[in-house]
Amino acid sequence: MSWKTFPKIELHLHLEGAADPAFIRGLAQEKSVDIGGIFDEEGAYKYSGFDEFLQVYEAATQALQSPEDFQRLTQSVLENLAEHNVVYAETFVSPDFCGGRDLGAWREYLHAMQEAHVEGVTLKGIVTCIRHFGPDKARETALCAAETAGDWVVGFGMGGAEDAGKAGDFAYAFDMAREAGLRLTSHAGEWGGAQSVWDTINDLRIERIGHGVHAIEDPKLVDYLAETGLVLEVNPGSNIALGVYLSLEQHPIAKLRDAGVKVTVSTDDPPFFHTDMTQEFEQLERVFGWGVDDFHALNATALDAAFCDAATKEALAKTLEN
Repeated sequence: MSWKTFPKIELHLHLEGAADPAFIRGLAQEKSVDIGGIFDEEGAYKYSGFDEFLQVYEAATQALQSPEDFQRLTQSVLENLAEHNVVYAETFVSPDFCGGRDLGAWREYLHAMQEAHVEGVTLKGIVTCIRHFGPDKARETALCAAETAGDWVVGFGMGGAEDAGKAGDFAYAFDMAREAGLRLTSHAGEWGGAQSVWDTINDLRIERIGHGVHAIEDPKLVDYLAETGLVLEVNPGSNIALGVYLSLEQHPIAKLRDAGVKVTVSTDDPPFFHTDMTQEFEQLERVFGWGVDDFHALNATALDAAFCDAATKEALAKTLEN
């Protein structure tokens, strides 16, 4: 069956990384920004491997230069979510790309993003520091997050290259966000192995892990995740596109779930990886035989793990029942 009309919740979506290449190309032309080298002959993003992906990602953000650009981006992303009946999403957004972590500028960008609206889709923000930019910039990002925590900014997280420094180097930033009442997540276990998941749990005291798939390599970690209920934001299509696993058949999402680990499914940076939430569901059905009950269970896990308030969750629960 097609899962396009099935209601979905997505917890791991990078706002800048969700920008269609045609949208970025059009913005770049408007502003006379030369980033043509990041596209292939068919107009898709062009990269090989994770390091080059990060370079292309950051090059694409050069076209996003103003609050209005981010308003248009957010509107585009919301429309794409609606197309696949994603009723709730949390998006990672980085003040690094929104005024260079200047708090005043960040407030303007944030206001612009919240102006975007599509009926039937609720979007919340997770302010995200970028690991390979270093701990000092992460503190500035955390200050932006702490000063704007509220209805839209519900969380704080960290993305970027996992091999840059140690998780503990960023503890101050996470402590600042925690004291502001923000919920916490961080990328780990995508490239860094099971130990990177342990380090992130112990040093940053997060409640969700972005990716986390290499936890499967450590049975004690799998047991810990299952016992504590710490949620993994899993992105199968992303993992296959970047070569973390060669095929979905080799991907550990089903083994993790069967072991009692709470997993959710997201697209990460969908146009980069030629995926969407409908396709993610279809592939999980094809390879693992997941059906309606499995996807209802995924939604329930995601709703429980979402960083939004109780009233929003209650409204979403009713939507998911219909």
